[in-house]
Amino acid sequence: MRTALLQSSGQLGSVAENLKALDDAAGRAAAAGAGLLVAPELYLTGYAIGDDVARLAEPADGPSAIAIAETALRHGVAVAYGYPERDGEHVFNSVQLIGPDGARLANYRKTHLFGCFERDHFTPGEQAVVQAELGGLRIGLMICYDVEFPENVRAHALAGTDLLLVPTAQMHPFQFVAESVVPVRAFENQMYVAYVNRVGKEGEFEFVGLSTLAGPDGVARTRAGRDEQLVFADADPAFLAASREANPYLRDRRPGMYASLVRPA
Repeated sequence: MRTALLQSSGQLGSVAENLKALDDAAGRAAAAGAGLLVAPELYLTGYAIGDDVARLAEPADGPSAIAIAETALRHGVAVAYGYPERDGEHVFNSVQLIGPDGARLANYRKTHLFGCFERDHFTPGEQAVVQAELGGLRIGLMICYDVEFPENVRAHALAGTDLLLVPTAQMHPFQFVAESVVPVRAFENQMYVAYVNRVGKEGEFEFVGLSTLAGPDGVARTRAGRDEQLVFADADPAFLAASREANPYLRDRRPGMYASLVRPA
């Protein structure tokens, strides 16, 4: 499945402008033959918005979700996007996947919050593996810091995830995650990983770009630079099946030896 990675920070605090930009990107993605468009973490609102997180948060089925469903249906392309999700008194750092028919396919809440800003403004999610079927692939959802915990990605591998979508807000000086960690996660778990970043300065944060789609051979199929870009790469089910057959990692596991990994520190 041809996948479009939207490396952009959009307009800080302007949901309306970011919805327009997402619609434009969906049109360009569809014109290039993509079946899926992935936008970064908190794309709808911006990341460094302080207390506006709570003001701009919406339910998973709120007005922005309805607008993006119309975008997906109009262009015939699935869309995954980051946004602040309100559920009662709680606000989550979430990513939602909407299918090319406009149906809401999956919604994931970030489980590992990074830094004081996120811990002050968000409630951590409690469901590690969220998946949906799309274009013959099992799609998994995760957000930024989550992918830096190997247990998280291995859980997706054991659940059969083929393509893991990771909207992110990766900042300086942690660019090695995009450059090195993500391709290794793809290889050791035998899956494709689409890691889609913000770019440029927002308040105290400097986002490094470098969005990538890494394959199960650990090779980046595409790599964005440090500016706003729409880049493309393919997630090939046939290549994935052959790679899994050749790579013994998951077959050679010895789960009985790993009990200490789930004991409290």
